[in-house]
Amino acid sequence: MLSAVRTCLLPAVGLYLLGLKVLLVQLFSTRLRLPAMPRQDGKVAIVTGGGRGIGYEVARHMARLGAHVIIVNFNKLDLASLQSVRQFVQKFKEQDLPLNILVNNAGVMLVPEGCTEDGFEQHFGVNYLGHFLLTWLLLDTLKDSGKCGDFSRVVNVSSSAHRIGKIQLNDLNSRQGYSAHAAYCQSKLAQLLFSSHLNKELQRGGFPVSSCAVDPGMVDTALYRHLWTPLRLVYSAIAHLLLRTPEEGAASVLYTALSPVLEGEFGGDYWANCCREMTTPPTFDPQLQLSLWEISLQLLACSSSGLKADKQDSSLKSTSDTDTNSS
Repeated sequence: MLSAVRTCLLPAVGLYLLGLKVLLVQLFSTRLRLPAMPRQDGKVAIVTGGGRGIGYEVARHMARLGAHVIIVNFNKLDLASLQSVRQFVQKFKEQDLPLNILVNNAGVMLVPEGCTEDGFEQHFGVNYLGHFLLTWLLLDTLKDSGKCGDFSRVVNVSSSAHRIGKIQLNDLNSRQGYSAHAAYCQSKLAQLLFSSHLNKELQRGGFPVSSCAVDPGMVDTALYRHLWTPLRLVYSAIAHLLLRTPEEGAASVLYTALSPVLEGEFGGDYWANCCREMTTPPTFDPQLQLSLWEISLQLLACSSSGLKADKQDSSLKSTSDTDTNSS
């Protein structure tokens, strides 16, 4: 009984209390508006989950600024299938286009217990591993497209839920007792760890690419459709009054993707409300970052034998080659 409470109830209570805190902060803050951004003529961007919600607003705004935007929906790129991710990247590379901006936006929240096509827990597989592989396979194009003074950018759309997330390195698929709330929070913390470690590796290799994570806030989108039924009913009644619109939620994402302020070495880190923010200590743990990075590569290699063929960069090293004391 106590084990069930710890596994299921405590993560749920923690997430909803955090959500209430974030909502109150939003209510008493000024409306978030995106500053004027420079034109993006000639640039190419990929936005996952770009068919609706925040992703749609991000793609729409980029297109208005002149960017060539490739909107990725689940029917074209199934992040729950590593084969689908590989097929998408192959088709993209056949077009011989540059890639200046990659926005990893698509995701799931509080879905019932289940596995992806490759056997991974859904939050971990879709929110984290699918985007990890997508970014990994596109790194060469991102690096070739960036240049000094005009870096390519990887923007990982995360959530304040990472603050209460815990990485269980020996149980990333949540098989030792399942909680959708804990699994969601873990996947969001994993995104931050990946984003931070990737940025350090890119800087260490001297590549013209930056990687950051961004929290769009609590936004009125379909992401909340798996809330507990009583909360879903309350959400339906008040969401349009209390939550940010998708356009407002897109502001911080667009800021990190387009702002000249984040150019070069000033990119990276964690952003919310168009400002750089401090976050929880585990996010900055270099050993945790590296351990998750290496386990992820192992999981992807086991799931797809083609990973090693794509893994040619000396900047993306294993434990034996990487300084685990870097910060």
